[in-house]
Amino acid sequence: MPKIDFGGVEENVVTSEEFPLEKAREVLKNERIAVLGYGVQGPAQALNLKDNGFEVIIGQLEGDEYWEKAIADGFVPGETLFPIEEAVKRGTIIKMLLSDAGQVAVWPKIKEFLNEGDALYFSHGFAIVYKEQTGIIPPENIDVIMVAPKGSGTNVRRNFLDGSGINSSYAVFQDYTGRAEERTLALGIAIGSGYLFPTTFENEVYSDLTGERGVLMGCLAGTMEAQYNVLRKHGHSPSEAFNETVEELTQSLIRLVAENGMDWMFANCSATAQRGALDWAPRFRDAVAPVFDELYERVKNGEETKRVLEANSAPDYKKKLTEELNAIKNSEMWRAGAAVRALRPENRKKKQ
Repeated sequence: MPKIDFGGVEENVVTSEEFPLEKAREVLKNERIAVLGYGVQGPAQALNLKDNGFEVIIGQLEGDEYWEKAIADGFVPGETLFPIEEAVKRGTIIKMLLSDAGQVAVWPKIKEFLNEGDALYFSHGFAIVYKEQTGIIPPENIDVIMVAPKGSGTNVRRNFLDGSGINSSYAVFQDYTGRAEERTLALGIAIGSGYLFPTTFENEVYSDLTGERGVLMGCLAGTMEAQYNVLRKHGHSPSEAFNETVEELTQSLIRLVAENGMDWMFANCSATAQRGALDWAPRFRDAVAPVFDELYERVKNGEETKRVLEANSAPDYKKKLTEELNAIKNSEMWRAGAAVRALRPENRKKKQ
């Protein structure tokens, strides 16, 4: 396992070169992988496993929209698509890829069907770390493992299809068989991970919840909205405000950061942009640092978990979620975004 220097700190990283797909197939040759949940991560991981030649079945609520989606993707009821409890009975590796609230709801139904030596697999540390709130306490006679792709299900599938692979974290919480780590690494490679970074269930969920609420989604959305509103307040048009807030970031600058790092991007922009970014970055950092401190503490002490479980298990959850998402979609900023995106050549061709 090679050690890589990350800013002066060495970490072990498992690559697809040292743990090739052929080795993963050998490790998992006698396993049947049951994917529970065909919503976000489920389709990507299941289809990648299937395309890589592994035996995979789906467990989903019979007849719902995700059941129909699995059928459309080639899974066959009674052969590779089953009600959740039946899939658990048939599987040797049980992938819990339902929503966090969904995992809480089905756990009492499925825990009795876990067999000695099975592996209970997660792509998120939520259920295990916050067991006092979720009630998910695995039996002692199974492996409990995790592979957490660092991307949405869409990108897990997209990166698999284009051959680039996705970065993933992995961890072992409980090793009953003595094969837990080997199974975990094999599954990470099997779903299309190019690089596997070791972590713990605790560190994964703390960093993941902070990241989602912070830079990756919550902070990003809030900061974009604040800048857009300032520009509009001072008379800039919707298209100009959107282009300077979102379009240039997503279509140009962030790609340069991804390819070469922030220092390179700063060094290869105009002198005016460079000076302004260097001067203002520390001010933004210092302004939001207290918010991040509060956020991390809420994640660690379980307050964010409580919020998620209460909101997502409410009977009117989907209705309220639709209303919240529509409010974003119908805001001027994102209506302007839709108009800008429609001008891209690839989108204009679709309309022709």
